[in-house]
Amino acid sequence: MSISLLPLTVPSRLSAGSRARPLARLAALGLGLVALTVGSTACDNQEPMRARPAPAPAPAADGDAKVVKKASRPAPSADQMQLLAKKFFAPLPARAESPNNPITAEKVSLGRTLYYDPRLSKNHDVSCNTCHLLDKYGVDGTKVSTGHKRQLGDRNAPTVYNAALHLAQFWDGREPDVEAQAKGPLINPVEMAMTDHVAVMKTIKSIPGYADMFKAAFPEDKDPLTIDNFAKAVGAFERGLMTPGPFDTFLQGDSKALSKEALRGLQLFVDAQCVTCHAGASIGGTQFQKIGNLKEYPTEDLGRFKVTNNPADTKVFKVPSLRNIAKTAPYFHDGSKATLEEAVNTMAEYQTVKGSFTDEERADLIAFLESLTGEIDQEYIKQPPLPESGPKTPKPDPN
Repeated sequence: MSISLLPLTVPSRLSAGSRARPLARLAALGLGLVALTVGSTACDNQEPMRARPAPAPAPAADGDAKVVKKASRPAPSADQMQLLAKKFFAPLPARAESPNNPITAEKVSLGRTLYYDPRLSKNHDVSCNTCHLLDKYGVDGTKVSTGHKRQLGDRNAPTVYNAALHLAQFWDGREPDVEAQAKGPLINPVEMAMTDHVAVMKTIKSIPGYADMFKAAFPEDKDPLTIDNFAKAVGAFERGLMTPGPFDTFLQGDSKALSKEALRGLQLFVDAQCVTCHAGASIGGTQFQKIGNLKEYPTEDLGRFKVTNNPADTKVFKVPSLRNIAKTAPYFHDGSKATLEEAVNTMAEYQTVKGSFTDEERADLIAFLESLTGEIDQEYIKQPPLPESGPKTPKPDPN
């Protein structure tokens, strides 16, 4: 499935083809660590009658108190940071509503069932949940996903959680919403590999239990079993995949929701102008940007250019959400960075004039990013029993 990561992007364009933004405030950053003197040993050539200094303490044994480096920057006031954060961010909504697809319990129930059904793939071995595992924060943990006949995709599969809030779907933004996105993987020869949408609906109609579920979800439709209604049902389910977490609690007034490290990380996130691209309720996903604004990023993927054929869109991708970023490795469109530390370092190098972060800065930024990890509603994502196949349901086809 292909519906990532460019974490901590500090790009210079607000949309493909627009002018670069200055990042002057980054020049002010240059934080360092405070050196701590732990102790010293005496010189062996001192005069006999001169008292020797006390010897250095032995290294702390396991379980003993350890020397802790003091942060070089004090944690900002939580109250002040709440005011600052509210200028750029917003708590997650309960669900991502759409006037084009009103959410009902019946649509959600149908969409959840379709999401888990592998019979909608040619060989009955790939479902939406194959690449976007809901119990693993909506990703499969691989650089690129495996589809029909063990073929590999060409981009990292991003999370479906909170994705309905984005301006578009897929890394290149080729579909406008989760409803349109739901149709694509079904007929992608590398993914679910169905011949066409007619074949998909033929399979669905061959499963007796789906008829009543579609009628309940779309009671006003004379013929409810259509590919558009399939997409609306899956979209309605995905619009409820929200994961509020500690940062939302903080935005809603709990000044103790973030640690001191996370508060420092939030301050740096704003000062480094990461909020230029990663803002709003989804903390990203609301614009397209070039990867490698300040230094050429090594990738053969032309990005959004494949959709628009506009040279200005070369290596331009949708800015990903940073929600649950600590749980959705590997990162970037190519899945090339295995850890969050690597991703932060890469963004500093390719997207910021600062070029790098100190160990302390990186740790604080990661502490803030970890506060974006939310709770998964286990009841909402619970896999339902699938309706039984009928006598006309196509058999698995491995070819």
